[in-house]
Amino acid sequence: MTDIVDPVTRSRMMAAIRGKDTKPEMVVRRYLHSAGLRYVLHDCTLPGKPDLVFPGRRLAVFVHGCFWHRHPGCRYATTPATRREFWEKKFAANVGRDRRTADALEAAGWTVITVWECETRSSQFLERLAQAVRHVPVAGRTRPKQPAARQPRRRQYSPPSSASNPGKARISLEAASGPTSGK
Repeated sequence: MTDIVDPVTRSRMMAAIRGKDTKPEMVVRRYLHSAGLRYVLHDCTLPGKPDLVFPGRRLAVFVHGCFWHRHPGCRYATTPATRREFWEKKFAANVGRDRRTADALEAAGWTVITVWECETRSSQFLERLAQAVRHVPVAGRTRPKQPAARQPRRRQYSPPSSASNPGKARISLEAASGPTSGK
C-alpha cells in the first residue's frame, strides 16, 4: 500500500511526534496528581529517563505508546505496509531498549511500571495504577507512615527573673516530654 500523503507532509507529521508530555502521559500525570501522589518528571539521572519517578518509593513509571513500543496483542501496535523492514528494525530496537532500561532499573533496586497508551483510556485502570503506586513501600519504611501522636501542651508559670524582664512573668510552652525554650 502506498502512502496517502506526499513525503514532505509525512516527514513534517513524523517530526511533530513528541517524546515527552504526550497525551497519554498527561492523562496519567493528571490522574496521579489529583489522587495526591507527587512525582518527578523525566529524571535524567536514571536509565531511560522514566516519565514519572517516585524517588521515595524507588518507583519508575513509563508511559508507552502502543504503536512505538509494540504493546503485545494491542490493535494499535500495527506495522506500516511501506518500508516494512525499516519499521521492524526500528520497533525491535525500541523494544530491546525498553527491556534493557527496565532491567537496569530493577538491578539498581527500582520497581518499574509500564503503562500502555490504550490503558490510559480507562478510569478504572488509572485508579488501579494509583493504588499500585500507593502500595509500593516508601524506601526504608516497613509500614505506612502513621501520624505522630500529639503530646498535650500545657502552660507553666515561671516566676519572673530579676535579671531579664523585671516585673514581667514568663510563660513557656512545655510538652509532656520536657521543657522547651520559651519566653
